[in-house]
Amino acid sequence: MKKRYLSILAMAVFVMLIYSCTQKTEEKQEQQQEAQITLRVSPLTGSPAFADASLALDGAPSLDGHKLSTTFTVENYQLGVQTPGAGENGLANSGKGQHIHYIADNGPYSAHYEPSAEKELEAGNHVILAFLSRSFHESVKNPQSFVLFQSQIGGEGEELDLSGPQMFYSRPKGVYKGDAAKKVMLDFFLVNSDLSADGFKVRATISGEGYEHIETFTRWQPYVIEGLPIGEVKLKLEFLDAAGNLVKSTFNPVERSITLAEADAS
Repeated sequence: MKKRYLSILAMAVFVMLIYSCTQKTEEKQEQQQEAQITLRVSPLTGSPAFADASLALDGAPSLDGHKLSTTFTVENYQLGVQTPGAGENGLANSGKGQHIHYIADNGPYSAHYEPSAEKELEAGNHVILAFLSRSFHESVKNPQSFVLFQSQIGGEGEELDLSGPQMFYSRPKGVYKGDAAKKVMLDFFLVNSDLSADGFKVRATISGEGYEHIETFTRWQPYVIEGLPIGEVKLKLEFLDAAGNLVKSTFNPVERSITLAEADAS
């Protein structure tokens, strides 16, 4: 009986030692992973300004059932061409050139290389933002580079008050492979507002398995994220007032996820 008891006790001690070693190994691996992930977020500079570029509605958008059709007038900006510096800045770039980012209800944008767009929408009131984009997806930021309007589909929904400060998410989006995953651009679009050290700010939380990185932006410009590991990356943008509280705007905060992957085998 005594031998059996000692055997059970020895087995219990063995199991506890294995569990302890496993826990320590997992903790060490997590610490090593966190130590290896060092993100760097820096302003993107040097892009052509396109200060005179403009985007406007070419007549009122039209409805065919639930399909919203919009045509634009573009001035001092050429769609379908490569932006100077594309391919040299290390950012994901559209081979089709400069385009329009078309965003419905602050969802993922669709890219349009001609001055028109069509969108199937559910019944209700919808907020549409469209702005000019460089070929590497950086928004053109000037008072004439965008249009913001609302459309009621199916005669349903009430118009929103968009006269206050608004923030819209643009990039990053989708899947980044190979070299494109080394430098990921973060870009957002502001309406009726700007950023400053003592005014509005945007707080970005970038996270994934084993890491979280928080940055607070006081200048409205694009930013480049470097050092992201392969896998899923979550992003959360919060539009803050001078006191650090969430601005009471239509789409705030906003959360998205992207995927970073190895280059395809050649």
